[in-house]
Amino acid sequence: MKSGRRHTTIETLLGVLVCGLLAHTGLVQAQPNPYQVVYHWGELPGGRPMGVVTGVQPDPDGEHIWIVERCGGNQCAGSALNPIHKLDSEGRTVRSIGAGLFAWPHGFDMDADGNLWVTEGAPEGDARGEPGSELGMGHQIIKLNQDGEVLMRLGEAGVPGDDAEHFNGPAAVLIGPTGEIWVADGHRGGNNRIMKFSSGGELLLQLGGGIEDTSRESGLFNDPHDLKMDSQGRLFVADRGNNRIQIFSQEGQLLDIWTQFGRPSGLWIDADDKLYVADGMSGEQWNRGWERGIRIGDARTGYVTEFIPDYEIPNGSGIEFLASDRSGNIFAGQVGRQRFEKYIRVRP
Repeated sequence: MKSGRRHTTIETLLGVLVCGLLAHTGLVQAQPNPYQVVYHWGELPGGRPMGVVTGVQPDPDGEHIWIVERCGGNQCAGSALNPIHKLDSEGRTVRSIGAGLFAWPHGFDMDADGNLWVTEGAPEGDARGEPGSELGMGHQIIKLNQDGEVLMRLGEAGVPGDDAEHFNGPAAVLIGPTGEIWVADGHRGGNNRIMKFSSGGELLLQLGGGIEDTSRESGLFNDPHDLKMDSQGRLFVADRGNNRIQIFSQEGQLLDIWTQFGRPSGLWIDADDKLYVADGMSGEQWNRGWERGIRIGDARTGYVTEFIPDYEIPNGSGIEFLASDRSGNIFAGQVGRQRFEKYIRVRP
């Protein structure tokens, strides 16, 4: 299904219109910033450098944070280092797993049982995927437990495609409340589709799609980069190349389109339906007229309430992946600076 009739409450519609008008004048970016940042948060085993952080997930125990990083740099192909780490509240690594499983890890999710799901996000033709391709790696989604044991694989290793059994650099994976598997396939130049699988890997639904089939049409995609779900079961898609978030029902019906959160690379929705959006690319190079940073708002209404600016990198990528803990602190991967950051909430 490509698109559906957009359904929205009067409150949501008015909220989006107001945010849109404010965004046009730049005022939506002038929201309060109640956070202080700690740069270079987290310590990896042996004090080794932090690679590009491509995923963040709080552990169900509420005391630990899991991250995926690219083996001390921006590549894991051929590396003997573990890319997945469990950090305690002080940022100390208490467990590391996943060595040799990934070439260019990208998307990351944790299911209700605490299992980890990681995507290989380099599409065909992307130079960053060539080292993995030479080793027969890439274009997969891998499920593993917290001991590093592989439990399931989707896709064929090293083989891109656009059918039900293949991916082309899948950017994100999301496990729904009943175990269904949602995939954003794929990263830049990939298939630009959203796929829904059963818990056993049977394809149930596809939205958009086709290699290099980019579109600004409602319900289609250009570089879908992340996926999250709110308490109502609505699917939020970070349609990054189109500078928007698209919201769908479980059946694939398009419910709403939001542009007030900038150019979304990463999404996070907490238990109270607070929406955190990482915009690490707005500026002169992409989405001119917008500031990059983290926008925080209400997943129910679309109101933007807070903004954390990022002025460090005028071009290239900034913050792309993030999550929050139970205290409202934010943990984020800064791609261009290759560091992991903690944003501590200092005001209500």
